[in-house]
Amino acid sequence: MTEHELRTCLDAAEKSPEMVASAVTGLDEAALGWKPAPDKWSILEVLAHLADVEIVYGYRVRQVIADKEPVFAPIDQEDWARHLHYDEASAAESVALYRANRLANLRLLKRVTPGQLDRAGFHPELKRKVTLAEWIERMASHGASHLAQIERLKQGYGEQAGGRKGRRAESA
Repeated sequence: MTEHELRTCLDAAEKSPEMVASAVTGLDEAALGWKPAPDKWSILEVLAHLADVEIVYGYRVRQVIADKEPVFAPIDQEDWARHLHYDEASAAESVALYRANRLANLRLLKRVTPGQLDRAGFHPELKRKVTLAEWIERMASHGASHLAQIERLKQGYGEQAGGRKGRRAESA
């Protein structure tokens, strides 16, 4: 990863919490909690996931920077969502946690030297080492990926809500 690529990733990572916050501003509880299928996440669950995964990213990048031979603990995001009750999370708190933890992680990553980017830890799920540069790339794209998911959920909710209203009008 070049210094330019590092700055580009950090810039993208920095913008993500505000873009997510903007995307969910003004949504009511029904929109936040709507799920396209029982096994799919709602916007509320996506927000809680973003908040928690930022903690995971923070721990993992700190391991890579500071530890000699780190091994990353695997997580099962579906188990986290279920057992940590993402469906009961506060949207505002999840966004605030995502923003605060991302800011703390970026403060650390802005001090990374080019020599540290190749430092790595072993990821048991991937069965290989993952470098600090790769974690930074993941952080840069993770929020954008979930922002697109939020937009799809908003659209799906709008179509579903509009369809319900239309059916009521037809049955009257």
